[in-house]
This record gives sequence, C-alpha cells and structure tokens, in this order.
Amino acid sequence: MPIRKIGVISRTYRHVNRYREIIAILVKYGFGDVLAKLELQKHLEFGMGKGFILSKAAAEIAALSRWERVRMALEELGPTFVKFGQIMSTRPDMIPQELITELEKLQEDVPPFSTEDAKRIIEEELGSPVDRIFKDLPDSPIASASIAQVYKAVLPDGEEVAIKVRRPEIDRIIEVDLEIMLHVATLVERHLKELEIVDPVGIVEEFARVIKKEQDFRIEAAHIERFANNFQSDPTIHVPQVYREFSSGKVLTMEFIGGIKVSDITKADAQVQDSGIDPKVVAARGADLILKQIFEHGFFHADPHPGNIRVLKDNVVCFLDYGMMGALSVRHREDLADVLIGIINKDERKITKTILKLSASGYGHGQMVDSGKLESDIAELIEVYAYCTLEELEIGSLLHRIMNVVAGHRLKVPRDFYLLAKALVTIEGVGRELDPEFNAVKHAKPFAEKLIRERMSPLRLIEDFYHSATEASLLMRDLPAEAREILALIKQGEATIKFEHKGLDPMLKTFDQTNNRLVFAIVLASLVIGSALIVLSGVPPRWHEIPVIGIIGFLGAGILGFWLLFSILRHGKM
Repeated sequence: MPIRKIGVISRTYRHVNRYREIIAILVKYGFGDVLAKLELQKHLEFGMGKGFILSKAAAEIAALSRWERVRMALEELGPTFVKFGQIMSTRPDMIPQELITELEKLQEDVPPFSTEDAKRIIEEELGSPVDRIFKDLPDSPIASASIAQVYKAVLPDGEEVAIKVRRPEIDRIIEVDLEIMLHVATLVERHLKELEIVDPVGIVEEFARVIKKEQDFRIEAAHIERFANNFQSDPTIHVPQVYREFSSGKVLTMEFIGGIKVSDITKADAQVQDSGIDPKVVAARGADLILKQIFEHGFFHADPHPGNIRVLKDNVVCFLDYGMMGALSVRHREDLADVLIGIINKDERKITKTILKLSASGYGHGQMVDSGKLESDIAELIEVYAYCTLEELEIGSLLHRIMNVVAGHRLKVPRDFYLLAKALVTIEGVGRELDPEFNAVKHAKPFAEKLIRERMSPLRLIEDFYHSATEASLLMRDLPAEAREILALIKQGEATIKFEHKGLDPMLKTFDQTNNRLVFAIVLASLVIGSALIVLSGVPPRWHEIPVIGIIGFLGAGILGFWLLFSILRHGKM
C-alpha cells in the first residue's frame, strides 16, 4: 500500500469528500483554530464550496478539556485515526502525558460487516467454497474490530478454530486517510513551526509502516509461529496453532482459545471457582513469561492488556492478538538490564550513562544533551522511591517515568523501549490485581542479573574480541583505498561542502510575495495609463463617444486592482 504526497490527488472527489468529513468532525470538537492556521481552505477550494466556515464547537463539547476532545474526535474519525491514537499513546517522547492518558481510553466502536462479505473474502482468498473448508460457520462474528472481525468455526476434522477476516475495502479506506494525514502533516510542518521538532511527516510515515503490517495477516501468522518456537519447551504457556493452509493475507485461521480472561479470575462466579485457577500462580507465571520474552528472546508481546491474556486449565497462560510485537537486540537487552539494576540499586549515574549510550550518541534533535542535568533529573525522580523497599517499588511505573524524563531532554531512544515500558506497566498492574503481594522486582532482578553475568562470561568476551578484531582488520584494509579516493576527489575539485541555512525560507517566501505584488502593481498601472491614452486618442469602435478598448482596459484594471486589494487584506498584510 503506497503512501504518497498529495498534490493534485488531494483535490480528487474521494479525497474532498473525506476531507469534508474530517474537517466537520474537527470543527465540531473545537479545533477550527488549528484548521485556520493550516490554511486548509486555500488547499481545498475545489469542491468545498463557499460555505466552508470554521465554526465554534457546541457549548457542551467546549466544556471538555482539549485532550478529551482530541480523543473523542479520533474515535469519530474512524479506524485509521483510532489506530493512530493507540500507537501514539506509547510515545511520551512526542506527546504530553495528559494526552497519553486520554489516548489510552480509545475504544474501537465498529459495527460488524456482513457475513456474506466475509464468506466471499474467504472463498476468494482460499480458492474453495466456505462449506468445504469450514463447518458450522455462524451468521454473526464473535468479535468485531477496525481492521477485521473474528468467527468461530470447525474444521472438517472437528478442530475448533477462530477465523480472522479482514474488512472489505479497508485497505482503500486506510490509504485515503493516510494520504490526507500526510498532506496535513506537511501543512503542520509549514505553518506550525513549533511542532516541526517532532517530525509530523516522519510520524505519519512510521504509522503507515505499522498499520500496513497489521493489515497483512501473514505477518501476524509469522509472529505467532516465532513466538511458539521460543516457548516450545515451556509447559506454563500455550500458543495458538496457526493453520497456514487456511490462511492468507486477508484471512487468518488459528486454534480457537477458550479459557478465562485474566481480568475475570478474581470474580466469584461458578466458572472461575470450578476452574481450579490460582490467581497468585497466574500472576507469577504471567510476569515471568513477559520477562522471558524481553530478556531472553528479545521478542515480546507489546500489548499484554487483560483482554489479550487467557488462562487455561492448570494455570497455563495464553496470549492473544499478535499484531503488535516489540523486538530488542542483544545490546538493547543488556542496556535495559543495566537500567533495571540501576533502578533497583538507586544508581542514577548508571542509569544516565546507559540512557546516553542507548540514545543516538548522546544527541537529541541535533543538540548536545546536558548529561549533568539529565542525571540530576533522574536522581530527583529516584529520590521519590529512596525509602521504598524492593517489595514496594513499582518498577514498570518508574521505568515509564524515566522514559518521560528522557523524552523531556529530546533524547531519541528506540521506539520499542516505549512499548516495553508500557508492557511492563500493564503486566505489573495485572499482577497486583491478581495478587496484592505481587512484586515485579523479585521477578525482574534475576533476569537482569543473569543477562549481565552472561555479558561477562569468558565465551562472550572471546566472541566480542573476535568481532572487534574482524571489524578492525576490515577497517585497516579499506582505509587506505577510501582515503586515496577522498584525496583524489579533492585534487580534482569534485569534493563539495554542503551548507544548510535554517530559518531563511519564511523570509524568502515573503520576499517573493513582495516582488510579485510589485510587478503586478506595475502591470496594473501600465494598463490604466494605456487605457487612458486610448480613451484620449478616440480610437474606434466607440460607445457613447468613448473608445470600447479603453473601457475594457479600465474595467480589467479595476477588477484586477480590487482582487489585489482583497488578496492583501485576506492575508492580513497591508
């Protein structure tokens, strides 16, 4: 699914219609001032009509906070924007915490599409009538979301399966929304300079990459199989089986998982009481499984909220929905271990040093970071927990707050670290709900210490030395030739130095506008003078003894003059 910048295409009928919907919703929730700053009316004159007015929001909506209105607007804008809000809720480096709190409440209230359409998609994708593939396919889904809906069915051999079917035309809907989002992002960079630092266009392009992966169920199937392979010898976890022969990019067939939602375990109903499930065992196993994913596999479930975790017989844990996964390299896992040990030991210097190493060489958005100020801020944060025992320390919450401090210093850390912090916060909350005595530190500390010990093992040191020696030998081999090439370019005068001027574009734009208006005024004056000479000369044809050519010239000059005056007044510049 290509995402392209909108030039002429933004004026096509489908974009204009969708633009009208988006603008109406944004105006409804009180963001007319933002639309005015973006000058959307100028970009959308085609098809918008003269009735396009940025009105005020209704009084009851205006009484809400700005962040509440952002969340409500995203929910009404539809699935693409809801997904965008959910993903942005994991980025405290880009948006304020108040907005993150609201975005975490986003709900996908999407009505199901018809089962006839679902059957048609299944038959097109799998190349066979539905009745030959599945038995007992119901007329209604068991779940419906923005990108797909799920049916429970039975294979010919009697195996119960869950069939995930992608919504018809959802790719076209998302493509249009992404194109509009990209267009708006370019306007934000152009007109709202204070937001340029967060790279709005880059955010939309990254979101396009993520949502494209979620639309392709072959990627989710690969995630499930990789996850199952990581835990193939672990009896405490069950991973759903994927049926590749009944799956495609738009259809995903996997084992149906029953069990009990982890959020229902503490309820005193008959099903839970008869299940023999021990909440304390589930809390401990769930935490260990998440930590094993992070520290041992480097491939973790990025959204382990209670709705995505089921508990089966004998306290076996099963994760659902593998669309969003996080990945950590060995180096990043070791950095995370250092941060966690620093938190446990309340060592702000170790945390600061690791974060600076983890970020882009200690730089944030082109500026050198004040490491002393960063260390001071982290020390101030840790001081809040100075008198907490390890049992009282909420490691996920503290890590999340440290990530917020890092974001405040404009440091760039891998996106997956924010997913990781959110996952730890979520699993810690679930653990405390199941077991009031649950202690995340007790579970996390052995994993971190084990990773640090492995880093210092003789075998690992030999491997690191071997890799370093190999890289050094390659550098020494290539350096003379590359240095010779550089010297040759300099000698031939082909080496160039690029200078980048920032802040000149607005001035150059204003200068061009001034020159254009000056030229326009000179042409207008010439037209008036020429028309006057023609009137004085009495050149035929005449109307009431006045030359017609002169009259036309005066009328044209008057229209153009009023247009120039209107243009100047419209932009607020005299």
